[in-house]
Amino acid sequence: NTIDFTGPLHATIVKQVHLKNPSNYALAYNAVLVGRDADDFSLSKGNTVVIPSMRQGFITVEFTIRFLHPAEAVLILISNKVDGIDGATLTFSLKSEVKNMEPLSMIKCRSPCYEL
Repeated sequence: NTIDFTGPLHATIVKQVHLKNPSNYALAYNAVLVGRDADDFSLSKGNTVVIPSMRQGFITVEFTIRFLHPAEAVLILISNKVDGIDGATLTFSLKSEVKNMEPLSMIKCRSPCYEL
């Protein structure tokens, strides 16, 4: 699965990964970000989520677009034993794309085009 972070340059994009627990036991996951640009992504609400049985949970991933080149990382959700049950390890590809650029500020200046 791929999670796309698209927006203007310098924008902060927040995405939530929706996790469902269809089992009769609670599941816990530790989230880890790895890859070339993993330092540019963050887990704003912490890197651990516990999902009670027959419920759902969320992992929040935040990214600020700082460069024009696409950023790539992988979100890995590793299961912890809760109630003696292990869940499956989950992976998500994180990719960014700059859609447009707005100037942060403008500076007007005057100078001669050519001088001897």
